[in-house]
Parts: sequence; structure tokens; C-alpha cells
Amino acid sequence: MNNFLWGSASASYQCEGAWKEDGKIESMWDHYLHVNNLENGDVASDHYHRYEEDIRRMRDGGQNAYRFSISWCRILTEKNEINQKGIEFYRSLIRCCKENGLEPFVTLYHWDLPQYLEEKGGWLNKDTVYAYEYFSKVVFEAFCGEVKYWTTFNEPRWFIFNGYWIGNYPPGKKDKQLTTLGAYHVMLANALAIRAFKTMHIPGQIGIVHSYTPIDGVDDSPACLEAMRFADNYCNNWVLDTAALGEIPEDMLEKLASEGVDLSFILEEDKKIMRENTVDFLGLNYYARALVKPYTSGETELIVNNTGKKGKGTSKTIIKNWFEQVMDPNSEYTEWDTEIYPKGLQEGLVRAHKKYGVPLFVTENGLGFYEDVSKGEVNDVYRISFLNDHINAILNAMDMGVDVRGYFVWSPFDLYSWKNGCEKRYGLVAIDFENNLRRMPKKSYFWYKEVCESNGQSIYRKKH
Repeated sequence: MNNFLWGSASASYQCEGAWKEDGKIESMWDHYLHVNNLENGDVASDHYHRYEEDIRRMRDGGQNAYRFSISWCRILTEKNEINQKGIEFYRSLIRCCKENGLEPFVTLYHWDLPQYLEEKGGWLNKDTVYAYEYFSKVVFEAFCGEVKYWTTFNEPRWFIFNGYWIGNYPPGKKDKQLTTLGAYHVMLANALAIRAFKTMHIPGQIGIVHSYTPIDGVDDSPACLEAMRFADNYCNNWVLDTAALGEIPEDMLEKLASEGVDLSFILEEDKKIMRENTVDFLGLNYYARALVKPYTSGETELIVNNTGKKGKGTSKTIIKNWFEQVMDPNSEYTEWDTEIYPKGLQEGLVRAHKKYGVPLFVTENGLGFYEDVSKGEVNDVYRISFLNDHINAILNAMDMGVDVRGYFVWSPFDLYSWKNGCEKRYGLVAIDFENNLRRMPKKSYFWYKEVCESNGQSIYRKKH
């Protein structure tokens, strides 16, 4: 495990705050949350003003890497002019990482599309693909040689599916045709950014970060195996196969076409770009697997629990004529209906290693929980148990020959959790949002420090 990256991960909108400072323009999330009068990230963790303190605490916690995203809205104006104050902020952040011994691991896009582009159609408009390509070139040129690890997108599945099919993220659509179009455009944008990276001879490596959901079936019947393949295409393959192998899953396209989805927007010249520009590595965010059974009856139903304990047990995924996701009665679930299943990470890493043959990073893994942070150190033994078992799963996979090169806890400190607001806490460091954003390390912070400094030797090991 030489040079293994032990870090934590954040996202610009979820932690920076300073939503309209220093030339930053409005993002689709700014607009959506303000218009709908929802809890927002206007201030969030105020990382924009307190990043030096936060990074020093990561260093003091034994970490040697920090995964963060760059806000498109800070880099370019509505006239596509470069905002030097935005460039300087990220240059200072990157410099601060290096001064504190942290490898910057940079995501180009973590969901905060400029609102003016959303008003022109967002990811449904192919012009956004080329706007993203230009944005990526500006960022590559600005930080050439300062960053070793780049990723194009964070979790295309969630911002596309939730935005265009489930409808609980902006722009709030519920349409399979639009979902397919948006997904295609994002994967083309991914390939164009990789092409730019390589054409510009940017030193380092470039990958993509995916919300990895390994698929298990309720049995091994032919019908269930078919449902598992449909679920794998739905959850994983359209991102991973396209990014790592350069091929959109053909059977998925055939299935969509048989259901009336118009695929005439898929062009041979675009497919050629995807084939020729694949990732150097994969970032896999793991929270849970999906246990599925064959589709039985009813319409497509997609319900995501964004209300925690108030909505516990309401999550549902049924894709008509594809598959149904089921809950394992023997498993433990969080208040937000996320299964706690470390074995899925071990098995998923083995599968990804065999299928794609590129280096892997576990770019997010963590536990969201309700916590009272006003009364001193949070004794989050539940998070320690969760992280231990998942890091153990990674080490097991590595013992089996899987090439994993880093692990990032979500998240270094409490932050804004999209539609869940700030009460769903993931941080190793508590932030008291009611008391001047006071920071206080939790028990898990000190536990993770020992893990990092021992290069994983302090993990309690067990076989799955």
C-alpha cells in the first residue's frame, strides 16, 4: 500500500458558501433552492473563507489527500469570460493542500451548472456539452502541473436521474426520453474533457467518479439474472462502460428503443470520440448495493427518501419491464433507507477490477446521521464501526489482487446535503450551524487519524 491516498471528500456547492462573492454567478442549485424556498447552501460550511483552517485539520487528522470540486460558476462569467478571482481562490486552495501535505484530487463538475446554461436547456442542450469542454480547458490550463488527479464528473447517474426522471433535483423533470438524452450528453462531455486533457498534454491522470451500486439478485433464476443485467445497465454500466471501455451498453440501447425512446440523437462521430477517449482510472462512490428481483407489475416508480426518519421505508425503485429493487429483511438500514452492507463494496471492487482493469479509488464512503453537536465531542461510534467495516472490505479486495489506490471519507466536516439540508451529518468534524459555524472534531476524526497514520494497519480485520 505504498503511496495510498487516505483522505476525505467535499463538493463546492455543499461546503463553500459565499454564493455570490468575488464574481461567482448563479448556479442551477442556487436558483432552484431560492425559488422553491428550500434550505440552501448560501453559507453552507463557509469553506470558502475557512478552507485554511479546514485543511490544517485534515493534515492534523493524518490525511494525505483532499478531494474537492471546482465551481464552474466561480471560473466563468455568463459571457464566458474568465473570472480571475475564482481562479485565484482555487489556486490558493490547491497551494494550501500542498503546503499541508495533502494531494489535491479535483472534480471538475459536482452538479452546480451555471443557471444561465440551465435556462438554455441544461444537459438537454448539446451546446452545454461544448460549454463544459471549454470550461474544462480553462481549468486544465489554469492548474496545469499543480494537480495530479482529475475527474470529469461526480455521479452523473444522480444528477441526471434525479433531475430528469425522479424529479426531486433541478430541473425537476420526469421523462425517460429526456433522461436518456441528458445521460448521453454528459458522457459525451466526459469524453471531450478527456480528449482536451490529453491533447493539451496535461501532466497527471484523469478519471470519472460514479455512484457505484453493485447488483445482487434474490436468486439465480434466468429471469432474475436478466433483471440483474437490466439493473446493472440502469445503475452502473451506462457510466462505467462508456467511460472505461468507450462503449454505451448495446443491450441497454436496444431495450430503450423497444420502449419507444428516440435514439436518433446518437451520432457515429460522437461514439468515435467516446471510444477514443477513455479514463485512466475510476472513482467509485459506495454507499450501498442494490438487491433486485424480476419486474412483476405496475408503472415505473422512483421514490428517494430525502426526509430521513420522517420518510423511513418510503424509498422505492421499480423500472417497468426492467427490474424491482427490494429491501433485504436481514440488513440494517439508515434513517434515509440506505442499506449498511460492507460486503457489497468488497464484491463490487472485485467485479470492477475484473471488468475494467484500471486503477480504482473509493472516492466517497460515509454514514449520514442525526447528531447533536452542541454539547461537546460527538461520540459517533456508529460511524467508526461503519468506516472500519468498509475499509476492511477494501483491504479484503486488495488482498484478492484488486488495484485500489485511495480511500476518501465523505466528508471531512459536516456540510449541506442537498435536499436533506444540514441535519444529515456525514462529517469527521462537527460544524455547529447554529453557533458561528464552530468546528469540533468527532470521535471518528481521531479514529480515522490512527487509520491514516498506520496506513490501514489499525483496521479491525474480518472476512466477508
